[in-house]
Amino acid sequence: MKKKEFIPALGYDFLTAYYDLVVKLTMPEKKFRSILVKEINPMPNEKILEFGFGTGQNLLLVKKLCKNVDLKGVDIDSKVKQIAQFKLEKNAVEAQLDLYDGEALPYKDACFDKVYSCLVFHQLTQENKLKCLNEIFRVLKPNGTLIITDWGKAANSIMRITFALVQILDGFKTTNDNVKGNMPLFIKEAGFDNLAIPISLNTLIGTLSYFIFHKK
Repeated sequence: MKKKEFIPALGYDFLTAYYDLVVKLTMPEKKFRSILVKEINPMPNEKILEFGFGTGQNLLLVKKLCKNVDLKGVDIDSKVKQIAQFKLEKNAVEAQLDLYDGEALPYKDACFDKVYSCLVFHQLTQENKLKCLNEIFRVLKPNGTLIITDWGKAANSIMRITFALVQILDGFKTTNDNVKGNMPLFIKEAGFDNLAIPISLNTLIGTLSYFIFHKK
C-alpha cells in the first residue's frame, strides 16, 4: 500500500534534523514531557503505544520511569525512525519501533492498555485526525486510556498570535482546529469518553494542552 502523504516534523523534511533543538529553544521541554510521562503512569507489563514517536524523546522517559513496560512506537516518517532508533540504542533502551502507511495501524484489535501521542495531531487534517483516532480506539483494550499532548485552544490573545509560527510551519488547514479548541470533539466522535484536561501550559509558541480520554 502506498504511504499516505504527511507533514514532517517542523513542516518540512529538511528541518527534521533540527526538531529537538527547536523544541528545546521554544518550549519548556523538561516540564511538558515530565507532565506527559506522569499522566501516562506506565506500570510493569502494561502494553503501551506511542502514536507518532518522533525522535524518541518520550520513549526514553517512559522506559526510564518503568523499565518493565511493554512499549512500542509507531510513526509514518522513516527519517525520524532512524533518529529515534539511534537514541534508543545509544541509551540501551528496548522499544519496538514500527512504520505504517497512514491508514490502518499494524496491530490487532484491543491489544494496548494505553496509547499516548505528543505534538502529532496538529499536523493532521480533520479527516485524518478522526481516522487516526478511530484506529487508536480499535487497538485500545476496553477501559484503555488515551493521552494526547498537543496544541489546544489559545489561552489568550498573545498565545493566539504566537501560535502563528506553528501554523506557518505546519499549515493553517491542519492547525486551526487545535487552536480553536476542537480536539475534544474529534476524540469524542471516535468513541472516547470521560474527558479530562488536567493542565494546559503557555509556551513561547502557543498553549499546550493534555487531553485524557477513556475507551468505553
